[in-house]
Amino acid sequence: MMSSPPAAPSGSAPRPQPQTSTALDSLSVSSLLSGDLDDDDGGGEEEGLGDLEVNPYDGLPFSSRYYALLEERRRLPVWRLRQSLLEHLENCSMVLLSAPSGAGKSTQVAQWCVEFALSFEFSHGLVCCSQPYSEAALSLALHVADEMDLSLGLEVGYRVSHDDGCTPDTLLRFVSDALLLEEMMSDPLLRQYGLVILDELQERTVPTDVLLGLLCDVCRQRPDNFRVVLLAHPTLAPRLAAFLGPSVPHLSLDDLGEPPHQEQRVEVMYRELSSGRDPVSAACHMVLDLHRRGEEGDVMVFLASSQEVEECLVLLEKESLALSPQLGSLRFIPLHPGLGSLTQRVYESDSGSLLKDGDRSDGVEAGGPGVRRKVVLTDTLGEASFSRQGVRYVVDTGLQLKTVYNPQIRANSQVLRNISKHQADMRTQRINSQLPGLCLRLYSQSRYDSGMTEAHCPRVMEENLSHLVLLLKRLDIADMGQCKFLDRPAPEALMQALEDLDYLAALDDDGNLSEVGIIMSELPLEPPLAKALIAACEYDCVEELLTIAAMLTAPSCFLTPDPSREDAAVSVWRPLMHSEGDHMTLINVYNAFMEHNEDEAWCAATFLSHAALRLAVVIRAELLEVMQRIELPVSPPAFGCQDNCTNIKRALISGFFLKVAHDVDGSGNYLLLTHRHVAHLHPFSSYRCRQPCPSPPSWVLYHEFTISRDNCIRIASEVHPHMLVELAPQYFLGNLPASDGKEMLMELRQSLAPPSGELDSVAGEHNRTQKDADKTAETHSQSSTELCVVQ
Repeated sequence: MMSSPPAAPSGSAPRPQPQTSTALDSLSVSSLLSGDLDDDDGGGEEEGLGDLEVNPYDGLPFSSRYYALLEERRRLPVWRLRQSLLEHLENCSMVLLSAPSGAGKSTQVAQWCVEFALSFEFSHGLVCCSQPYSEAALSLALHVADEMDLSLGLEVGYRVSHDDGCTPDTLLRFVSDALLLEEMMSDPLLRQYGLVILDELQERTVPTDVLLGLLCDVCRQRPDNFRVVLLAHPTLAPRLAAFLGPSVPHLSLDDLGEPPHQEQRVEVMYRELSSGRDPVSAACHMVLDLHRRGEEGDVMVFLASSQEVEECLVLLEKESLALSPQLGSLRFIPLHPGLGSLTQRVYESDSGSLLKDGDRSDGVEAGGPGVRRKVVLTDTLGEASFSRQGVRYVVDTGLQLKTVYNPQIRANSQVLRNISKHQADMRTQRINSQLPGLCLRLYSQSRYDSGMTEAHCPRVMEENLSHLVLLLKRLDIADMGQCKFLDRPAPEALMQALEDLDYLAALDDDGNLSEVGIIMSELPLEPPLAKALIAACEYDCVEELLTIAAMLTAPSCFLTPDPSREDAAVSVWRPLMHSEGDHMTLINVYNAFMEHNEDEAWCAATFLSHAALRLAVVIRAELLEVMQRIELPVSPPAFGCQDNCTNIKRALISGFFLKVAHDVDGSGNYLLLTHRHVAHLHPFSSYRCRQPCPSPPSWVLYHEFTISRDNCIRIASEVHPHMLVELAPQYFLGNLPASDGKEMLMELRQSLAPPSGELDSVAGEHNRTQKDADKTAETHSQSSTELCVVQ
């Protein structure tokens, strides 16, 4: 019996209703898909066999690979929930399914949902599966297309930031949760979808948490033609079940028991590191010790951050050179979000694969003596995504580097924290081998028992919520305090977000989106950058701001050189550095990249990231398309003249007046005006690398500041204080904490002598924002659990 029901082939025309026999019309979708139909009529069986050889989605015969993969799919633990899920989808608008990592829920549930969505009982079109990581969405689309014997980009596709691999007729779409949330701005009820899968709920990203509440409301408004399937790790399932209520059925592998033949023997060993021992080097030596034992099995190493992944990779490649070739080959594979599509290398086989930088074998060649072993180096991305066979050993450092936003000081902090118990257990479950497994935890059992929280903190409690509030306002959420969150955001975080949006003129007198706010919500940028781009229309520097916005949105184009090569890197960057600051330097880099025809060799020679610059090109084109669609004026390029540089800074101040710093002693010690932290210019800033080295500017506008070991402000450009007084909201200046910089600005403002009526208006606007924020805080304190209201 094939795994998919007959359905019409895809094409450019709308997909018609499937045609089948009268006998099949009377069957429910669950009985049709169960594979347990009785064969009463020999003639009917012979007729059915001919149908089974054709893929119902593209009308082509199934390949032999399809049947081989189908047998593997049927052996997955989650397959036992297939029949139950299909039966519940017939009568329930929302279903919760929990299964551990590696059980197959992400790949299999999506395929079953396509079968259901196209069945006679439902027949409401497209299926969307959201993922918290863009890399996971692409990976799942590749795997599911292969298992369904279809081509990626036709019947099965993916859509992530700046990469759309779908057509209008794509049946199954894997999308990032952020894009699905943005899609609800133009289609609040998601009418093009018949079924939405919200996957990896235990990751607790902001978009996924918000979508959980919004989709509950969509189910209520579309009870007959919309279904939602929630997929989560068993550790979060009890909370989700209590949150959703008894009306939402919960399917779990735990209720079925573990089949005897699928029981895994996994030993957990604790190895506390001595004081001062580096977890990266300890993990490296543990991998080499495991390899010296000569036993079969791949290794997965969990480190605190992508930077540690790269450091461990370099260390392993160096240390493995001293190993005997008789031990066998070692292949090191990094896996973290910064790799983009290169994360797919984790699934490449040794035979016939091209080894690239950071993914090469050391030791003997393939086919030589010893054990051929893969070592996957990852961070939190590998906890639930990218399941692979053959992992026998897990090395867990028990740490993660998190970026946490503090709304009181409007700054991010990088903090090294213990992972949660749930994360530690998920990392152990990455072991997927027929041989006995071993999880080596590089920390004590007492740290696991008493030093780790049960679950990690949801991101909605740790991120800047300004962009989220802007999206919710665009959705006409009647009262954000009444939104149904699994964990409610802190009231001060919502208050700060509302205040920031008001500073940016994104809200009107009633607390709804202003015209500027509506335009800001159309731009796929953070609110300050969106406001700066809008302001560029007034200052005739749109072309230049488009480039700056694209370069700031993409990852940093400047590669981090080895300490021994820093001087060489700075020497080739120096001709690109602009005297007016780092923002203008980004324009120079982008223009040089385009002048060299996007040449990868030129990027390598100048220590620039080709991938980041290529992404910036894509982002810039998308932003230009949006501006043309909403009919914003785009001025011709004028970069190079002094007036243009001044206008660029005016536009930047319009959006980033919250990020201004003042040199307190003339030696480059900058006091950040909004929260009185002292920071320094980044070592690779143009103000510190140009020759002769200029004096530090007195006032700078910066793009990023993170409280960390170096306390550097990144991407800084000199601005004049009178620009800040002229362009920043007057009540913003009054709210700054006391400092010499604030006194200077207030004196400048007094010299401009604004009319008293204007000051009254300013005070009224500030009071209105405070009332809106107070209302949100008051609602937060109530015990109401009403759903979000989408008007």
